[in-house]
Amino acid sequence: MNDDTSDSSNASSRGWLERIGRAFGSDPRSRDDLVELLRDLSRQGLIDTDTLAMLEGALEVDELQVRDVMIPRSHMVVIPAGAELTDILPIIIESGHSRFPVVGEDRDEVQGTLLAKDLLKLVANGDDVVLSDLVRPPVIIPESKRLNVLLREFRISKNHMAIVVDEYGGVSGLVTIEDVLEEIVGDIDDEHDPDAIADIQRLEENKYLVQALTPIDDFNDAMGTDFSDGEYDTIGGLVVAEFGRLPEAGESVDIGNWTFVITSADDRRLHAVEVFQTS
Repeated sequence: MNDDTSDSSNASSRGWLERIGRAFGSDPRSRDDLVELLRDLSRQGLIDTDTLAMLEGALEVDELQVRDVMIPRSHMVVIPAGAELTDILPIIIESGHSRFPVVGEDRDEVQGTLLAKDLLKLVANGDDVVLSDLVRPPVIIPESKRLNVLLREFRISKNHMAIVVDEYGGVSGLVTIEDVLEEIVGDIDDEHDPDAIADIQRLEENKYLVQALTPIDDFNDAMGTDFSDGEYDTIGGLVVAEFGRLPEAGESVDIGNWTFVITSADDRRLHAVEVFQTS
């Protein structure tokens, strides 16, 4: 870059900062000041609400830890190390995931990671499949690792999934690069996410995992309920309204004869709830 171009770029940056300073009286001196400045810009129509949400999400990532966004152990889709091909393929197809922990006799025995593309390539070519030959070494990280550090490590290593362990070395869940990015850009749904918006999964008899964005109409159809969608479109909206605030993971509330337990939430939105009938 020549000096003229560099000078022009620097002048442009200084001009933008000076305009912000003139608009708000002083430069932001803390994270809270910066967030308030961005919200003022949004109120003035200089940035839209989606951009504001992404900027706030980017600022929050370096304050969050893996435990805040990980998929809990009980919800991990795993492949047993001794599984046959006829058992593995349905797991891959039904889940729609691209990476799977391969475990021994229990979920604390994570032997590695299986990439669906590695397996499906052999299947498509008609080659013999030996699961142990396809398993890649697992990436193990602590619950306390900060998301900004993890995101940087994902980018450098090209790994997109890590197994999360607690302070005693037991597996507490897993986290993917998508989980981290969703904290910045919001939920990422693609053609491989089964029922990504309206997702109701049966966990056990009379207990279900329900995504917060599930439309109330879909929930009513699936569960035989008659919750009103006059004020709120989604189950998340209904639950938050019942609390009167954004609840935290682990909190619960009864609505009618159903109990809703928050399983996943952050300081901006509700992600998922466990639901069961109380009477």
